[in-house]
Amino acid sequence: MNKLNEIRKPIAAELDAFEKKFKMAMKSSTPLLDRITHYIVKRKGKQIRPMFVFFSANICGGITESTYRGATLVELLHTATLVHDDVVDDAYQRRGFFSINALWKNKIAVLVGDYLLAKGLLLSVNNQDYRLLQIVSEAVQQMSEGELLQIEKARRLDINEEVYFEVIRKKTASLIASCCACGATSAGADEANIERMRLFGEKIGIAFQIKDDLFDFGTDDVGKPLGIDIKEKKMTLPLIYALSKASKADKRHIMNLIKNHSQDPKMVIEVIDFVKNSGGIDYAKSQMMQFQEEAFQLLDTLPNQQARTPLEALVRFTTEREK
Repeated sequence: MNKLNEIRKPIAAELDAFEKKFKMAMKSSTPLLDRITHYIVKRKGKQIRPMFVFFSANICGGITESTYRGATLVELLHTATLVHDDVVDDAYQRRGFFSINALWKNKIAVLVGDYLLAKGLLLSVNNQDYRLLQIVSEAVQQMSEGELLQIEKARRLDINEEVYFEVIRKKTASLIASCCACGATSAGADEANIERMRLFGEKIGIAFQIKDDLFDFGTDDVGKPLGIDIKEKKMTLPLIYALSKASKADKRHIMNLIKNHSQDPKMVIEVIDFVKNSGGIDYAKSQMMQFQEEAFQLLDTLPNQQARTPLEALVRFTTEREK
């Protein structure tokens, strides 16, 4: 977290102002809603998404009032999807705290998600931020499509590399892409630079997700328990690559373990060892670094190259983080 505090220093005042605006954007005259939104605000994450919005605005010309609304819109719509996700996944915890559905039940959680979505839409429409609304709405659409594509494919465990990248591009990368595009839009960038920043965010989002997938094969002292993706029968890049290089017999054996024995810790370790020995980890790492490099190249022609340093530092933080 200290490293992140260092990175956020150039925009610390803006992020503090954003927090106040975000809190105001959630306000409701309904006491129950107000209690719940207060709970959400107090348990916010690392603010990585707003940081991408502000740094992207800086490199494209500078932070404006519209930048704050862009960051607030992203956070409102993202928070709405998280609240709904927890209902869909029957999840009772988020970031180590109780989820909304755990404390207030599913019915209220769904309504809170709807409320946050409506607040985001109104914030944009009332300020005529139609371009920002378009960018973020497209991201939410993609996130839903990515989630559904993953569910559809996961049933058959037939995810190849092409499908994997389509799922994470939509499910994870589209949100970071929308942060960077919103930042550029709010700074008055032209369409070519908005698209450049969107693509930059997409590549970073893909690298971010590959990093997340790699945690599953690391030691169990990182952010999530070792082998949790395997237990949930999730096909991630290291595993997909390892299976693509395996003999028919090995592939059949590993697929059988994932399908029928994913709750057995010994079998999970066997799958992890298989992936490590097949070069799946190294392959995923090299892919992650390639996406990061391609993202950095996209920044080369943007107007404010001095603002590039903190943005690159934030990117490196997301791909080099330990959890």
